[in-house]
Amino acid sequence: MTDENIIRNVSVKDDGILDNSIRPEVIDEYIGQTEVKENIKVFIEAAKMREEALDHVLLYGPPGLGKTTLAYIIANEMGTNIKTASGPSIEKSGDLAAVLSSLEPGDVLFIDEIHRMPKFIEEILYPAMEDFTLDIIIGNEGNSKNIKIDLPPFTLVGATTRAGDLTSPLRDRFGIVSKLQFYTVDELTEIVKRTSRVLDTTIEDEAAIELASRSRGTPRIANRLLKRVRDFALVEGNGVIDKKITDMALDRLKVDKQGLDATDHLLLSTIIDKFNGGPVGVDAISSSIGEEVSTIEDVCEPYLLQTGILKRTSRGRIVTELGYKALGIPYNN
Repeated sequence: MTDENIIRNVSVKDDGILDNSIRPEVIDEYIGQTEVKENIKVFIEAAKMREEALDHVLLYGPPGLGKTTLAYIIANEMGTNIKTASGPSIEKSGDLAAVLSSLEPGDVLFIDEIHRMPKFIEEILYPAMEDFTLDIIIGNEGNSKNIKIDLPPFTLVGATTRAGDLTSPLRDRFGIVSKLQFYTVDELTEIVKRTSRVLDTTIEDEAAIELASRSRGTPRIANRLLKRVRDFALVEGNGVIDKKITDMALDRLKVDKQGLDATDHLLLSTIIDKFNGGPVGVDAISSSIGEEVSTIEDVCEPYLLQTGILKRTSRGRIVTELGYKALGIPYNN
């Protein structure tokens, strides 16, 4: 892959990176995460007053909570460009050098899944973050040479679902570290209404609340479900999303009143039926339900643990009384 192709792949102008019609563009339009939002707003204003690049930002939390959206908002509020990459895609030092050398003063570099970057890439990133210099070795063994490149001041925004997997040296180089929390039903209701306006779709208040309450505290899920419910309203209704069409659509999609989907039900029922409710290790669960361990840990478990439906102990996962109740199974302590 040439340097030109790498840079093009991470350019903000790429189609498909963002659904710009749905994502808010300024921080005042960003719903939820009040404390994080207000703090970042202060940091941005201070950086602009000093005419400096914003300090490096680490955003962590479960997937779908708005980390990517915040990165784009930061770039927009700072009045700079943004380039994006993902940790696994940066495989060689040349990949990182191509991205960093394309930055202009004040630009934002957003790296998603930053915890999945190779460790030797991390070490190259250290001087880039601290001193805005890039030290790389090119050539084969015995015929190699060290190249030092000066970089313009830039802001690295890293996003991760696993902050604990970051090495301490990398984590310590972020001046701003923010954890994103699950959203409340009220906040998700606002998001659903805003998205429906952007999509030019009419949704009744009861339907918006019902959809929000089944969205697992996650805006990405809320917007995805809204689009699917909109399809049902268009084909099997009059185009208006009301409570009746919402209940029917979500039931057809196998999303229950608590937001648990078919995978959640399979995970919980497997622990109950095959392992007497637990404790059981995640590897055994993965083998039993045919899902990757990373999917269970990053997608399923955060919400189940947050709501108290599942408990994680040193001996393994245990379904709580709330979990039995969610499945309609009698609980025997």
